Amino acid sequence: MSEYTEYLRDVFVRLGPIDLRRMFGGHGVYHDGVMFALVVDETLYLQTDAGNVEDFEREGLPAFEYLRRGKVVRLSYRQAPEALFEDPELAQEWACRSLQAARRGRGA
Repeated sequence: MSEYTEYLRDVFVRLGPIDLRRMFGGHGVYHDGVMFALVVDETLYLQTDAGNVEDFEREGLPAFEYLRRGKVVRLSYRQAPEALFEDPELAQEWACRSLQAARRGRGA
């Protein structure tokens, strides 16, 4: 674990305990067994769907994307706003909306 990923425990302290699991050269961020965020190259991305993507678009936050066999693949994760790193209440709000998106995606 990097210092950055460990720091996320402090960022999301109001959400409750989070688990960090290695994946795809980065880490998945989980709460109550639900992955709601992804960390790649020391950048935090939060889960999106139709219910919260407009929040990210309003802030001009880019989607997570990578190259696969020469093609750009976009996942339903968007870069987290910088402001949440300084405001635990804001971090909780954004995380809760991303958790809801993740749960909707699981059919829960």
